[in-house]
Amino acid sequence: MSEVAAPAGWRAWRVPLALVVGLVLLTLGLDRLEPVFQWLFPSLERAMYRQQTFASLLLAHLRLVLISSGAALVLALAAGIWVTRAGGREYRGLVESLVSMGQTFPPVAVLALAVPLIGFGEQPAYLALALYGLLPMLQGVMAGLDATPEAARDAARGLGLSARQTFWSVELPLALPIVLAGIRTSVTINIGTAALAATVGAQNLGSPIIIGLSGFNTAYVVQGALLTGWLAITVDALFDQLARRSQRWKAGSAG
Repeated sequence: MSEVAAPAGWRAWRVPLALVVGLVLLTLGLDRLEPVFQWLFPSLERAMYRQQTFASLLLAHLRLVLISSGAALVLALAAGIWVTRAGGREYRGLVESLVSMGQTFPPVAVLALAVPLIGFGEQPAYLALALYGLLPMLQGVMAGLDATPEAARDAARGLGLSARQTFWSVELPLALPIVLAGIRTSVTINIGTAALAATVGAQNLGSPIIIGLSGFNTAYVVQGALLTGWLAITVDALFDQLARRSQRWKAGSAG
């Protein structure tokens, strides 16, 4: 049996689905744990964050991450494919340098610079997260396409496939596991980094953390961090299953 084989059917998804169910139950039922937080932090007058529902904060957090990561992925695919083609190889070093510059700026600095130009809210957060998540995705796209054996391309051309057909039928399936690894790293980082967007008025799971820190309310910080951490673990587990499936797709394409 192949090393990349995974349990068939729904069994492979038991852990990710359990994490998803746990995240939903925790989000909807966290406010019922107020007596527990009041016992853990008896000195606090208010031990449960109630300015917004945790469900609305979770959905806002997911929207922020999905839109910013989606924008970063589009840019990474376009740039990565271009610099690995004959017409763009000479610009590869320049593209990598420019994208690396975006990674060197802390998201807080990008937010601080963007707010005077864009204003408060989610817009500067989209910009900061897209820039911060671009480098891992671009590296994954370039590494995946570079790893495609030239013999596989030659075989595709020998079968009469066009350059476009070769890319979709051969190069992309073989590169997909590495590309997904870059996306997985970027999205997981952005889930945690998105909490900083609360500092510029974006409502998400970072709101209890930022308000808790400014008001010396440790219970709020724990509640926001708990949901943010659980979300990151859940998304990482889902990507793990996608990676396993992409390995089987790659093995099928190679065969």
